[in-house]
Amino acid sequence: MTDAPAAPAPAWLRWAERAVAALALAVVAWALATESGGIVHAHPAYPILLGVTVLAAAAVLILSLRARSSRAGWRRVLRVGGTVVALGWVAGLAWLRPATAEEPALAAMRSDGAVTVVESATRIVMAPHDGSGTAVLFQPGALVDARAYAAVLRPLAEAGHTVIITKQPLGIAFLDVGALDAARQERPELTRWVVGGHSLGGVVASMEADADDSADTQPVVGLLLFASYPAGDLSTSLTAAVESISGSEDGLSTPAAIEASRDDLPADAHFTVVDGAVHAFFGDYGTQAGDGTPTISHDEARARIGAAAVAFVDSLAG
Repeated sequence: MTDAPAAPAPAWLRWAERAVAALALAVVAWALATESGGIVHAHPAYPILLGVTVLAAAAVLILSLRARSSRAGWRRVLRVGGTVVALGWVAGLAWLRPATAEEPALAAMRSDGAVTVVESATRIVMAPHDGSGTAVLFQPGALVDARAYAAVLRPLAEAGHTVIITKQPLGIAFLDVGALDAARQERPELTRWVVGGHSLGGVVASMEADADDSADTQPVVGLLLFASYPAGDLSTSLTAAVESISGSEDGLSTPAAIEASRDDLPADAHFTVVDGAVHAFFGDYGTQAGDGTPTISHDEARARIGAAAVAFVDSLAG
């Protein structure tokens, strides 16, 4: 018994494929039009995904103009399944669009007589001209341009501490858990490390601190949390000093959540609450959905956050 001859794919399937391909191109164009700075300065993973998406969508549109045959069996099922998967891919691509850094963070990216700023594909390094042996590795919040933290962290570099801001693959800190190990290997002259992070970045920073606070060389001596808290109980395992800086009006890492994190951190952890500050004030990337309403200016909040961070790292510098 021979298979039935292939027939042209049904019109609804061809149009569905075309619609998803067109939507993919539209999402890429929208991302580039609205957050081009964050994309250009992102870890290469997201721009690569955008490029692959454009090529795949163009190929689908070209092939759809041909009268391709499609048997009614498993081949057609694969095409339908592929269309559904592609739709999910496009949705994920839209969700992963990063929030672009704004002023004064962009101005803080410039080198001067006190600090040299070097940006690469995977990190930003702010190096003081006359530095201590203590460095800060900072993990950004989810889907935030790493440059957005330059202004709030630059005072640390001006105080003599090397600051390394990671560029996470796809803007997700959990995809960059090896950043500390890589930085320590590349910078052996930096003998003491403080790891920090904003929001989700702080969760990963707490994991890195717990894993490396007892290292024989280049130990983690401090954990710096910006509107964040650990995912698990570190109250007895973490030996590094802890500074938790939060905002009283934060609608995401709420004051209640920060207060509850006391039980998961060592008893001597220090908590600084910046009255009037919200979640997005820990960087410079615009407003954030679900956040609270600030009662102080962003400039004032940034200054208080930066001062508390400097005081903490200064206290640990050997």
